[in-house]
Amino acid sequence: MATETISGTTDRRIAALLTLLADNSTIVISGARIAEEIGVSRSTVWRWVERLRALGVRVKGEPRTGYFLEKVPDILTAEMLRRGLRGSIFGRSIHHFIKTDSTNRVALELGHAGEPEGALVLAEEQTAGRGRAGRKWHSARAAGIYVTLLLRPRLSPVEAPLLTLLAGLSARAAIEAQTGLAPELKWPNDLLLGGRKAGGILTEMHAEPGLVRFVIVGLGLNVNQTKFPEELAAIATSLRAETGREHSRLELLLRLLRQFESDYNRFLQEGPGWVVERFSAVSSFARGKRVSVNDGRASYTGTTAGLTPQGLLQVQRDDGRTVAVLSGDVAEAR
Repeated sequence: MATETISGTTDRRIAALLTLLADNSTIVISGARIAEEIGVSRSTVWRWVERLRALGVRVKGEPRTGYFLEKVPDILTAEMLRRGLRGSIFGRSIHHFIKTDSTNRVALELGHAGEPEGALVLAEEQTAGRGRAGRKWHSARAAGIYVTLLLRPRLSPVEAPLLTLLAGLSARAAIEAQTGLAPELKWPNDLLLGGRKAGGILTEMHAEPGLVRFVIVGLGLNVNQTKFPEELAAIATSLRAETGREHSRLELLLRLLRQFESDYNRFLQEGPGWVVERFSAVSSFARGKRVSVNDGRASYTGTTAGLTPQGLLQVQRDDGRTVAVLSGDVAEAR
């Protein structure tokens, strides 16, 4: 499941316990059998069952009688993911956390340590999830998808930001296939449903002049949240809130990873134009949208005027000048 050198990764034996219970759903398995199969004491089995219950896994039973799952859990363990990622670059190295501060931070460490392309870092809960411009990403336990992909593309540094647009396109396609909802893509990194944020992407790069060493693409998707902190309640939403039903995080993540791998390979083969064309075709923010922009130095309003070949958003300001937005906040002007 994860290398022992990454501090805090889920003990592979806990994952083995969960997989054993899931593979024998509704069947009572004795504590003695579980202990023998995963190589721990019965008292350890009991402690780990309690940890799974704290995550919301509905494990019935007790040490004397044995345990069974009342319902197969929607936990994103490495073993469950690997079953659906056979032949994929994303099925080779999976680092799973019950709780960590930030999957992007861990992925940056892995990138610097030489971890190969395709490594995944995912968590059931983040305590310091990051968004753009230093913002926090609220990561409710076992309710959303919090995953970071490590990539080593042969791209120039000016092309790497296109991976943010690409990840948005892949996430949009996966969500539409799973739920029937087609999120709005707000340049460069937000997925909106009904004008509220349902997902975000944070891409970070380690590069030298003219050469990308690695890129990490972090995705946060609100899947089964039913409530948000007060400061987010008016601006955030989830797939469950929009559809009125729960959705399998495992199924959605598998769809997203398979879609992204296909899109990523096509991007590397066909170049930036394909990504820019696709994003422009599905995002109403690409052209003709009244927006306000804060680039960190100044604020202005204008109308979006398409994307540059590198995927930057062009805005025709109200003073008549057309500028390319390198960074900053872009919001629909009300």
